[in-house]
Amino acid sequence: MTRVLLIEDEDNIRKIIAYDLKKEGYHIYECSDGKQALQAVEEESFDLIIVDWMLPFFSGIELIEKFRMKGLDSIIIMLTAKDDESDVLQAFEVGVDDYMSKPFSPRELLARIQAHLKRLHRVKIEGIGFGDIRLDMKKREARVCDCLISLTKKEFDLLEYFVRNHDIVLSRDNILNDIWGFEYDGDTRIVDVHVFKLRSKLSSSNVKISSSRGVGYIMRLENE
Repeated sequence: MTRVLLIEDEDNIRKIIAYDLKKEGYHIYECSDGKQALQAVEEESFDLIIVDWMLPFFSGIELIEKFRMKGLDSIIIMLTAKDDESDVLQAFEVGVDDYMSKPFSPRELLARIQAHLKRLHRVKIEGIGFGDIRLDMKKREARVCDCLISLTKKEFDLLEYFVRNHDIVLSRDNILNDIWGFEYDGDTRIVDVHVFKLRSKLSSSNVKISSSRGVGYIMRLENE
């Protein structure tokens, strides 16, 4: 059974979300503040975490940073009344997989959850590679010339996407839809931010991610 950690201090919102997810067969663990949430992840493992930004004791942003530092690879969806571009970028920077502004549609939230879980549970092959890059899909590890490189969950997903589609120009819109899993309404610079970080971590590789002016990016061997 899919385990979901729901962190929301507004009782009405939390109860509505929990009710809808329970109807779909998910096992829901509810928290109303940051301290409860930290204790929950120490005691249990979760496939997906839904977290509000504004919470007692620790903000949603602080929680996500702590979760990712602990190595949690759960899918994380942030709910918040904040919708400025800087807020959205900050959320993705700390490691969220999805972001929904309040008020939100419960049906859309459920659709996004199902889309993320479908990708999570898809059958993985042992490993893929391109050039001197090798990806272990079961361990979710990336290596360059047999040297392990440290990637966030989203960076690994993005690298996998480029490796599977090497030598193809990928538009920012396609990257957003395929990696983030929904029609992103904000600034496509979120892709540029992640590509910039990925490039720096692949600096020793013979594979490069190049810009295609006005379109997006392409991964190819450096000498091509």
